[in-house]
Amino acid sequence: MSGDVWRPKHNPWLITIVASLAAFMEVLDTSIANVALPHIAGTLGTSNDESTWVLTSYLVSNAIVLPVSGWLVSVVGRKRFFMVSILVFTVSSFFCGIASSLAVLLVSRVLQGGAGGGLQPMAQAILADTFPPAKRGTAFALYGITAVMAPIVGPTLGGWITDNYSWRWIFLINIPVGVLALLLVQNLIEDPPYLTRTTTARARFDYLGFSLLALGVGALQIMLDRGQQDDWFGSRFITTLAVVSGLCLVALMFYEWFRDAPIVDVRLFQNINFLSASALMLMLGAVFFSSLVMLPQFLQTLMGYTAETTGRALSASGLVTLIAMPIVGQLTTRVQARWLIALGWGATALAMSYSAQHLDLLISFGAAAWLRIAQVAGVALLFVPITLAAYVGLPTEKSNNAAGLINFMRNIGSGIGTSMVTTLIARRAQFHQVHLVSRVASDNPAFQDQIKGLAQRLADSGLGTYEAQREAYARVYRVVRDQAQTLAFIDMYWLLAAAAAVMVAVAFTLRKNDPRLGGQVIAH
Repeated sequence: MSGDVWRPKHNPWLITIVASLAAFMEVLDTSIANVALPHIAGTLGTSNDESTWVLTSYLVSNAIVLPVSGWLVSVVGRKRFFMVSILVFTVSSFFCGIASSLAVLLVSRVLQGGAGGGLQPMAQAILADTFPPAKRGTAFALYGITAVMAPIVGPTLGGWITDNYSWRWIFLINIPVGVLALLLVQNLIEDPPYLTRTTTARARFDYLGFSLLALGVGALQIMLDRGQQDDWFGSRFITTLAVVSGLCLVALMFYEWFRDAPIVDVRLFQNINFLSASALMLMLGAVFFSSLVMLPQFLQTLMGYTAETTGRALSASGLVTLIAMPIVGQLTTRVQARWLIALGWGATALAMSYSAQHLDLLISFGAAAWLRIAQVAGVALLFVPITLAAYVGLPTEKSNNAAGLINFMRNIGSGIGTSMVTTLIARRAQFHQVHLVSRVASDNPAFQDQIKGLAQRLADSGLGTYEAQREAYARVYRVVRDQAQTLAFIDMYWLLAAAAAVMVAVAFTLRKNDPRLGGQVIAH
């Protein structure tokens, strides 16, 4: 029986739920620990700076495993690899939860991240093989809900658990979910015949290729995570990481390209459609995670929102995602993927420009919620069609390698996007503050009149003359600082709008696909 006509024994939609459950658990863990870092530092007696390695260690090991997941499947089989990943993820979550020192927690997070690197691509590859091309869009839509919802829910859920219970429970809650997922995978998921034929065919481990990958990706992730804190290329450490990452990744591309059985199948990128889909997914990760970082940061640092209130402001966008994803999945059976992707990027560009025009320090709770809804609406139009487009024209046996690389691109994009906005907001805030301060110079008569008026009102409220004048200057400075930071956020939204607009054109580099046949390419 060929891989093209093989069908699983169990209900495909039940398999979709099972695979998505495991993927949701992993994606959730990439963001749920963020808000708990101060509590972790306090409990384990470490500095806040040291506690950030709880995030970095996970991201590094996760990113290293993602692109090699396809090779690992060829060695041990997909179902076995998927189950081992769930098992290690669950066990390492337990050790994270009971960690008595930072060292134990970091080792556990490395194991957790490595195991998590096998969950997302395997869930996606399972869906690609479970459904015929014509129905993949709807299946990817259900999976997409987990990939998009988890980063939205993660910080809010993590904050609630940490505030009401203990940070340890953000890891321990994975145990029952992991056990349930393991039992369901064991009983419901099976490998298609083509995987059974190719398993163990490439069991020889590529030590050099893996070393280049680990060094290159590890250095890149650490550079992205620590760059702003260490002043980027003003730091010898960051510069060294950049050189190591660049050399190793370029060497990896050339080395793997000419191997018969590469540990990372870089030859997939010679398929223009897959290359374009990978670039689009990289940008989706960058834009989505950038916007996900920006609005909560704005609301908490400048508007004084608590984590819980911020979570409520973002929750409506999660509801929109739940509604929109299945609709987009159905649209993929009627509209070419590239048209949906172009529409999604166009909607995202409009949403980001709308955010730039309406963001200010007087924004209401409802207006903030609508901004996030507008931003997510475009993303919902992107994830499913881009994922679908990545498989157009690829042979079935390449599904696992394609899934690993496409998820790797999104992972790297999210790291780039987060680092970019963190750095540029800080730099642009400094730029705007310099210009705003020049307008409140001590020799400006209008400014002096305002200071005198404010100081007088403060003195009338009971402050002494000196204290009133000092408080007046302090309040003006706070206003200038907040306005400068607001302008920096606005600049970032304009930048994201421009990037999304460029991606509209990139969408048309994708080959035409017949929506009724999913992965079939229309002949030119």
